[in-house]
Amino acid sequence: MKLIKTEDAEGSILCQDITQIIKDRFKGPVFRKGHIVTAEDIPVLLSVGKEHLYVWEKKEGILHEDEGAVILRDLAQNKYMSASEAKEGKIDLIAECGGLFKVNSEALLFLNGTPDVMMATRHGNTPVKKGDKLCGTRIIPLAIEEKKMLDLKTDVLRITGGEPILKLLPYTHKKVGIVTTGSEVFKGRIQDTFTPVIYDKLSEFDTEVIGQKICDDDDKMTTEAIQAFLSDGADLVICTGGMSVDPDDRTPLAIKNTGAEVVTYGSPVLPGAMFMLAYRRGEDKDKDRCILGLPGCVMYACRTVFDLMLPRIMADDVITKKEIAALGEGGLCLGCSSCTFPNCGFGK
Repeated sequence: MKLIKTEDAEGSILCQDITQIIKDRFKGPVFRKGHIVTAEDIPVLLSVGKEHLYVWEKKEGILHEDEGAVILRDLAQNKYMSASEAKEGKIDLIAECGGLFKVNSEALLFLNGTPDVMMATRHGNTPVKKGDKLCGTRIIPLAIEEKKMLDLKTDVLRITGGEPILKLLPYTHKKVGIVTTGSEVFKGRIQDTFTPVIYDKLSEFDTEVIGQKICDDDDKMTTEAIQAFLSDGADLVICTGGMSVDPDDRTPLAIKNTGAEVVTYGSPVLPGAMFMLAYRRGEDKDKDRCILGLPGCVMYACRTVFDLMLPRIMADDVITKKEIAALGEGGLCLGCSSCTFPNCGFGK
C-alpha cells in the first residue's frame, strides 16, 4: 500500500472500505476495498473526510485480488456458465441452463489446499436449474504473487487434463419405453399404480414416452418387450416390478438376456437396494442406451435411487459401478417430513 492525497487518486485502487455516515439515514461503505477511484468519486471521498487514501501500489510479479480471481474463474468456468464481475477478489459462476452439475473433486481439493485461494461449489452430480449459483471463488489477501497463481493453474490443469474443474451437462431429449412386469397387473388382479409415478418423475425432464408394455412374470416376454422398444428408437427403457429375489421375479434375468452390459444389480442406497442398471452400447458413447430395473420402493417412497440416477441419464453422463458403490456414504434417505431434495445429503 501507499498513502496518497485524495485529489491525486484517480485510477488508483482502494485498499480499504470507505465508510459514509449520514445521521439517522445511512451508515455503510460508500466505496469497497478494491474499488477503482474515478474523478467523480473524489468529491464524495472528500465529503466523508478522506483527504488521504491508502491505495494499492502495482508491483511487477504481484497481482491485485481481482486479477487473481480471474485466474480462478478460468480454472473453474466451463460451457453453459456465466461469471459475475470480479469484486473484492471474488467471482461467482451461474448456470445458464438446467442440467447436471459435475465437479472434479481431486482438482478442487488440490486448489483448496493451496494457501490464499478458495473455491466453494455445490455438490457434484446434482441437478441444477438456470440461474442457480454453482460456485464462488476468491483470493484471500488483497494481492497475490503472479508466479503462485500461474503454478496453481499449471498443477490444476494437469489434474483435470486441461479441462475446467466444473462441468454443466445440459439435459437431452429422451424417448422412453416402459415395461411393467408382474402377473398381478398382467392378469388384471390389481391396478398398475407404478407407471403414474414414472410419468411424474419423467415430467421434470425433456422426455417422450413412446409406449408401455405389460408383461407376465415371464423373462422371455419381458426381454422381447425391451428389445422391441430399443428397436423403436427408445433411448431409455424402464422396467418396473419383478426386481426382488423371489422365484417369480425375473426382470433382472430379462434385462441381462437383452445382451446389454449390466453395470450393477443392487445399490448401496436406501430406498433402492434392488436397483439394476444396464447399457446397450452403441458404436460410440453418444449412442449408448440405458435399461433400468426399478425396485418397488420407487412406487411409494418420495425419493429413491431413481432420483439419483435419472438426472445423470438425462444428461448422457455414463454411470460406473465404482460411482454407484460410492453412494453408500450419503445413500441413506432420512425420510424427512418435509422433503428438500436435492438440497439435502441424500446421495452426496
